[in-house]
Amino acid sequence: MPNDKILARSLGVLFGLGLAGIFILRRNLFRLTGRKDNGAFIEYFELLPPPPPPPPSAPHPLSGLTFAIKDIFDIEGFVTGFGNPDWASTHEPATRTAAAVKVLVEAGATCIGKLIMDELAYSIIGDNKHYGTPVNPAAPNRIPGGSSSGSGVAVAADLVDFSLGTDTAGSVRVPAAFCGILGFRPSHGAVSTVGVTPMAQSLDTVGCFARDPAILRQVGHILLQLPYMDVRQPRRFFIADDCFKISLIPTELSLGTVVKSIQKLLGRQVLQHINLGDYVARTVPSLKELQKEISDSNLGSLALLRTAMQILQRWEFKLNHEEWLTTVKPDLAPALAARTKLALETSSNLVPLLQKIKDETRYAISELLKNDSLLVMPTVPDIPPKLNTKAEALEVFRNKTLDLICVAGMSSCCQVTMPAGNHDGVPMAVSLLARQGSDRFLLDTVLAIYSTVQEEDKVAADQPSIVSDGNSAAAELAKEKGNAAFKEKDYKKAVGFYTDAIRLNGNNATYYNNRAMAYLQLCSFSEAESDCTKALNLDKRVSVFILFEVGLEEQMQFDGSRMVAPIYVFIVDLNVPAVVQVTLLMMK
Repeated sequence: MPNDKILARSLGVLFGLGLAGIFILRRNLFRLTGRKDNGAFIEYFELLPPPPPPPPSAPHPLSGLTFAIKDIFDIEGFVTGFGNPDWASTHEPATRTAAAVKVLVEAGATCIGKLIMDELAYSIIGDNKHYGTPVNPAAPNRIPGGSSSGSGVAVAADLVDFSLGTDTAGSVRVPAAFCGILGFRPSHGAVSTVGVTPMAQSLDTVGCFARDPAILRQVGHILLQLPYMDVRQPRRFFIADDCFKISLIPTELSLGTVVKSIQKLLGRQVLQHINLGDYVARTVPSLKELQKEISDSNLGSLALLRTAMQILQRWEFKLNHEEWLTTVKPDLAPALAARTKLALETSSNLVPLLQKIKDETRYAISELLKNDSLLVMPTVPDIPPKLNTKAEALEVFRNKTLDLICVAGMSSCCQVTMPAGNHDGVPMAVSLLARQGSDRFLLDTVLAIYSTVQEEDKVAADQPSIVSDGNSAAAELAKEKGNAAFKEKDYKKAVGFYTDAIRLNGNNATYYNNRAMAYLQLCSFSEAESDCTKALNLDKRVSVFILFEVGLEEQMQFDGSRMVAPIYVFIVDLNVPAVVQVTLLMMK
C-alpha cells in the first residue's frame, strides 16, 4: 500500500453489489510519487467482504486474504481501463461487478485495487507505453510478462495474497513464470467471464496468481464453483521431451527437480515420455489443411497449432473491437498497432477450419490425459528477456513462447505453471496440464507435489552445474546455426544463436569467441572485449579470433591483466566476402 508521500483523496460509498451482504467500497485516487508498489497498481480501492457469520459457523473460506484485479474486470461505479487511456476515456463506469470478483469477495477476501495490464490484453511482454512497465521483483532488469503484468508483480512483491488475471494466449502463465510464482489457467468455460472485457472468446479464461499453492488451490476451487470431490492421485505423467528440447534452459535444471519430486512421491512407474509435436501431428489432421492454406511447409505441428490460435485470436479480437478501433483511432504502442492492423485485416475464411482444429486438439489432448494423467512441459522457452530488448527479438521470443502456450489454449485444457528453481539468477518454470474439466484434480496435484519440488530445487542449487550430453549437443547445434548466420552476414541473428549456445553451455571458450566476432561486425566493441576476456579465462591456450572489415585499422585495447600489449595481428584468408580474420595473441 502507498506511504504517506502519496497524495490521496478518499470517498466512502455504501451500496449493495447483489451479494449476500452489503460491502463498503472506499475509492482512493492516488498520485504516486514513487514506485513503492513496483508499479503494479493503477488504482486503489477497497471492496470489503460481508461480516463473518457468528459462531459456531465457520468463517468465510478466504477470510483475511487480500487480492487485486487486472484492469479488465468490471467493478460497479468504476471505468474498466483495458490498459489504454483512450479506452478509459471513451467508456462509461461499469454498472455491475464481474462475477469472478463477486464470488471471491463473498468468500471473505478483500479486493484492494486494480492492476496495470498490457494494452488491450494483446501482448505477453508486460510493458505499457502509457502506464509504464511493472517491476519484476524476481528479476528487476527483465520484463515481467503480460498481459496480466501487474497481477503477477503484485503477488510476487507480496503486495497481496493472490490476484486475478485473464489468460487468452498465456497472459497468466507467462507473467507467473517470469515472476517466479504460481499461475492457474482454468479450463475454457470453467470460470465465468461475465463482467470481463473480451479479447477472444474462444480462448479467454479467468485465472489467478499466488505464491502459496494452498491459496492457489483454495481460490481456484471457489472460482470453479464445483462440488466437493475426493482428492485423486495421478496415474501418469507424460514428459513432453520435444518441448523441453526447444527450451533454451538446460533440461536437467528446469525438469530435473520436478521429475525427482514425482519419483520420490509416486515412483518411476508413473513417468512416461512423449514427443508432443508428433502426437499433435497424428491426432489433429486438419493442421495439414491449414498448412496448405497458408502455404508454409516449414512449420512443425506446434507452430501450426500456434498459427491457428493466432488467426482465431485476431478474428475474434476484430469482431469485439473493430468499431472502437476504427472510430477512436487510439494511441497504441508500435508493436500493438501492428498486431491490431493484422487483426483488422483478418477475414472469416479460415474460421471454420480453425474451429475444427480446435475441436480436434481438444479431443486429442483429452484422450492423452484421460484416466488422471498429466502433461509436463516448460511454460516458456527461456528466462525472461531483459528490459529494452529490441522489438524484433521480442517478436521471435513471443512466437517461441506461443508454440508452448497454444497447447492449452487450443485444447481448452487447464494448466498450472509453478517455479522450478533459478537459472542465471532468474526464475525457471514448469507447467502441469490436465484435460478440460479436471481443474480441481490439477490444483490438488500441484499442492501435493509443490513442497517436494521446492526442496529438490534447494538441493540442486547447492550442487555444481553439470552440462548434460543433450544440452552439449544442443549448444553445438546453436553454434552451427550462428556460424551459418554469420556467413550470411546476419550478425544480429548470429549473436542470438551464439548466446543460446552460451546459455546451454557457458564453459565453452569457442562460443564466446564466435560471439565476439559477430559483435565486432556490429561495432559492439565493449561486448566483443568482454567475450574475448571470458574466452581467455576459460582456456588460456586458445587464440581469440576476431573479425574485422577489410580496411579497418583500429586496434582494440584489452585489460592489461588479461592481455599484455603489444598485440600482434596476423591476417589470414577466411574465404568470407568482405571480411578478414585477425588473430590476437597474448605475449608470453
